[in-house]
Parts: sequence; structure tokens; C-alpha cells
Amino acid sequence: MPKVKTKSSAKKRFKLTATGKIRRKHAYKSHILTKKSTKRKRNLTKMGEVHESDEGRVKAMLRIG
Repeated sequence: MPKVKTKSSAKKRFKLTATGKIRRKHAYKSHILTKKSTKRKRNLTKMGEVHESDEGRVKAMLRIG
């Protein structure tokens, strides 16, 4: 059997932490930034965690046990 490949799009979008949690980037940070407040843009820059209800699907895309 050949190895099962990771989805390359998921590989680019998600990062795994040392404790096994999955990190993601926030949306709404690419354009139309003039009307968004500085605080909002700063908070969108930080990484968020994937919700536990979506975690299984993301792990399946990343081929994590």
C-alpha cells in the first residue's frame, strides 16, 4: 500500500501545537482594512484554535491519527 498523502491545502492553513491542538488563521484580514479598527486588525493577526466540532475533519485532512 502506498502512503496516504496529506491534503496540501490543509497543510498550508493549519499548524499543530506541541500539546496536539490545531491552530488556524483568522479571516477578514486581507482587504478593505481602512474601515476596520486597529484593535480588530491586531486581534485578527493572532492565531486562533480550531473548534472541537471541526477538529475531526481537520485531523482527517492532515492525516493525524
